[in-house]
Amino acid sequence: MKSLETHRIDIPESPSQPPHAQQAQAETPAGRGTQPLAPPAKRDEPAGGQLAEGHLLQNRYQVLELHAVGGMSTVYKVQDLRFTKVTRLCIAKEMLNTANDPQVRAVIKSNFEREANILAALSHPGIVQVYDFFSEGERNYLILEFVDGKDLETILTDTDSFLPEAQVVNWAIQVCEVLSYLHSHEPQPIVFRDIKPSNIMLDKHNRIRLVDFGIARIFQSGQKGTMIGTEGYTPPEQYRGSAEPRVDIYALGATMHHLLSKQDPRMEAPFSFHERPIHKTNPTVSRELTDIVNRALEYDIDKRFGSAEEMQRALMNLSSARGLGATATFGATAFKSSDVTALWRFRCEDQVRSSPTVDKGVLYIGAYDHNLYALDAEDGTFLWKYATEGGIASSPCVYEGRIFFGSADRLLYSVNAETGRIAWTCPTQGSVWSSPWAAFDHVFFGSDDYNLYAVNIYSGRIAWKFTTDGQVRSSPAVSQDTIYIGCEGSMVYAVDISGQVHWRFRARRGVTSSPAITKEMVYVGSQDAHVYALDIRSGWAAWRYRTGGPVVSSPTINQDLVFIGSTDNDLYALDAETGRVVWRYSTGDQVTGKPAVYENAVYFGSVDGALYSLDIHTGNLRWRFQTEGPMISSPCIADGIVYVGSDDRYVYALPA
Repeated sequence: MKSLETHRIDIPESPSQPPHAQQAQAETPAGRGTQPLAPPAKRDEPAGGQLAEGHLLQNRYQVLELHAVGGMSTVYKVQDLRFTKVTRLCIAKEMLNTANDPQVRAVIKSNFEREANILAALSHPGIVQVYDFFSEGERNYLILEFVDGKDLETILTDTDSFLPEAQVVNWAIQVCEVLSYLHSHEPQPIVFRDIKPSNIMLDKHNRIRLVDFGIARIFQSGQKGTMIGTEGYTPPEQYRGSAEPRVDIYALGATMHHLLSKQDPRMEAPFSFHERPIHKTNPTVSRELTDIVNRALEYDIDKRFGSAEEMQRALMNLSSARGLGATATFGATAFKSSDVTALWRFRCEDQVRSSPTVDKGVLYIGAYDHNLYALDAEDGTFLWKYATEGGIASSPCVYEGRIFFGSADRLLYSVNAETGRIAWTCPTQGSVWSSPWAAFDHVFFGSDDYNLYAVNIYSGRIAWKFTTDGQVRSSPAVSQDTIYIGCEGSMVYAVDISGQVHWRFRARRGVTSSPAITKEMVYVGSQDAHVYALDIRSGWAAWRYRTGGPVVSSPTINQDLVFIGSTDNDLYALDAETGRVVWRYSTGDQVTGKPAVYENAVYFGSVDGALYSLDIHTGNLRWRFQTEGPMISSPCIADGIVYVGSDDRYVYALPA
């Protein structure tokens, strides 16, 4: 039987991204049907019709190197020259339309436009972004996000032993999350149709990204489509030209079988998974997980999981989804349901990664749907919303009757807290993910344009800006007459209210974490996996504590303890004076948000989708509330109620 691989680009692992690069990109390793890479073409010597190094597309995208060559496409690594202060790397996917037959030419052009329009309509952190698409002569181009990482096929090949079950389960849960988004897409569901290890990227933040939508199409019930897929991963109905959401469930099951058993389905007879069970090659895999994989691989489509959400719930109920066993510390426990009931929840139109602020009985929070919402804090009743031109992850600041918040559209906004009417906007040259802090009649915030800004709260005029060594996604902390802030260029700064630097401290990696301050110390995390305690007067490091992964969480100080999360899945309680670990608690995934403390409990979210409440002294679990999406938002507590957002698009109110 011939392979069904069509319209597929296999992209090898990219070189390391420069530390100042803004984005990172989608690639898959060289696989079957991929031509060996030609040496990079010289600037003035294009090879075989390929673009030369230095070639300019649209007078904007400069070709840096040939990335991969496939049957229908060529992929280049390019630099977007419109960004003059940073190196923005992208991928240019080229489709050369040189067919002689007019009908074939029309199909090729249609394929290009289909892929461009599908990608342009999608907005999910697990899917590569499309920035631009255009045609130059007979060549059609997609400009895509550059993802720095490896695909799962490369990871599997490079791993001598079997992959840990918990790791494969974690990846599968993330893929289910993306598939749920695609299958519920409006106005029509989208079927990916080519789930396999080489089309699943693991980026440098250990997040799953689906790449290569070359064969994805809008699903129309009852329509027969082209027989497209990859032999071994493709279910029987797809061979007959039919594609509906459950074909992706089968392909995910085949992918998991491959990752767990190391048996490549492309080398075996189609639909033979039940003849070569996982435990024959890898007896360490749990029976519960094997049952889930086998159900996804049912030949009869009606015997499979009915949806990606159903499969995701089954995976999340596994003990391996909770990080148990050898990785568990300090009493982490598996739960199959929430221990508390939400008082209310409010659905936004997209993911909620902003952290809420409550003032005078009103909750303010931003969402990736571009809106800032005002809700009644008591019952979640909608009051008003203000729409921007970009996603909002910046957390709102209330000061003098105004709400200040940033947006990916490069603006800081000042909105009337009561009416939601705009007062002014302050433009920057980069997205504003930093959360503002207001003091001294000025609002301080950072931007991806490398600057810390001080803006007059009444006029919106820039009083001064301080240029740092990298994007400023950290949020400022203000004490007396000094602003403390970190940047992606590995620096922490103390800047006085006139904009002059007082001291600077260099970590080994970027500082996304926002500082917490006491009278004597500045506490902050770094992507170099350390938590630092810096002398507030000199910036000298009094102590540092190494966690098991990059720290983007921001610290909270209470009762001489520093509470901070890590991408190693743990929340840490550290002695504020010595940096000694007092206790730590393991969750099922990364802890990236800022903890909140109320009375004798600490509250925090995890990428495993749960909000946790722990005893502040012992780290023992008080309760756990499960949502249907990763929880990046940091909780806010007011009047005994915990407010938090989730990637499942809801804002929740829970009893503390």
